[in-house]
Amino acid sequence: MRNSIGIFLLSVGFAGNAVAGVTAIAPPASPASPASPTLTRYNLGGDGGWDYLSADAAGHRLFISRSDRVLVMDTRDGKLIGTIADTAGVHGIALAPELGKGYTSNGRADSVTEFDLATLKPTRTIAISGHNPDAILFDAASQRVFTFNGRSEDISVIDVHSAKVVATIPVNGKPEFAAADGKGRIFVNIEDTAELTAIDAKTAKVTSTWKLPDCEEPTGLALDIQQQRLFSTCQNGHLVVTDAQSGKHIATVPIGKGPDAAAFDIERKLVLSSNGEDGTLTIIQQIDRDHYKVLSNTPTQKSARTMALDQTTHRIYLAAADFGPTPPATPEQAHPRAPLLPNSFSILVLQD
Repeated sequence: MRNSIGIFLLSVGFAGNAVAGVTAIAPPASPASPASPTLTRYNLGGDGGWDYLSADAAGHRLFISRSDRVLVMDTRDGKLIGTIADTAGVHGIALAPELGKGYTSNGRADSVTEFDLATLKPTRTIAISGHNPDAILFDAASQRVFTFNGRSEDISVIDVHSAKVVATIPVNGKPEFAAADGKGRIFVNIEDTAELTAIDAKTAKVTSTWKLPDCEEPTGLALDIQQQRLFSTCQNGHLVVTDAQSGKHIATVPIGKGPDAAAFDIERKLVLSSNGEDGTLTIIQQIDRDHYKVLSNTPTQKSARTMALDQTTHRIYLAAADFGPTPPATPEQAHPRAPLLPNSFSILVLQD
């Protein structure tokens, strides 16, 4: 995920598993609408950066990557209810509820941690051949876990029953977010070449690679399975819509600055882009499969670039924190990053 390596280097005072503080920071609109949601903050504190979020709708839980561990939050009250430890450089969390398992991509360890969804206890550590696994995805159709490895520019394919890597798929550049259609096709953005790659999950082969026009450094990716539309968020302030069958460019929609994650609300037909640089959530209405309209750029918080969507409640979860001023450059650190302020890490919840 974009900028995750630098964020993982940040540290603040550890707050432990205390009950999260809950603050409503925006009054509800009247009447409420998808373009004017209320925003609630759960202050979790704790040290380390963050990356992907993963929502477990059935279990009322949110899985939050935090540098060397995964925090598990009860989405009903914001309390931390568990920690999955020893996940060095964790980026993503993939959930396989039909198997009762979850998986983390451990970027610094070049490994995947398998854990029990009920107890949250690790059950196996799986070494992978790729380097710096970032996004991770469970594909139910093939019964495989896929890690998208930024440094080695490839994809590791793990059989969930044997817990072994069964294939490695080279790609044209740095893979970012991925999405599966549930029928054995997987899609992934290639960040440095501004491409979108389609993969056959069972054969572990690339089937197509399409150029993303009007797009620079695509990160977030979401899929409308019914209409076969892919949504890529790009660093030049565009969301690009692609036909998942043909790779044809369908539309370009303006979004906020510094986008990372993308999501598609199936029931409400909304495309979402979380934009960390300007602290907004772009909410886009799908009018039909080929036409899209921006409803709002809803204020969230600067740094709120990662996101998860609960399809049952339509709640949107974002991770954010406050940062101090950027220190001056030095010979040892030519591009210093702003420090994360102690105990400022929070989960934001948007709901109408």
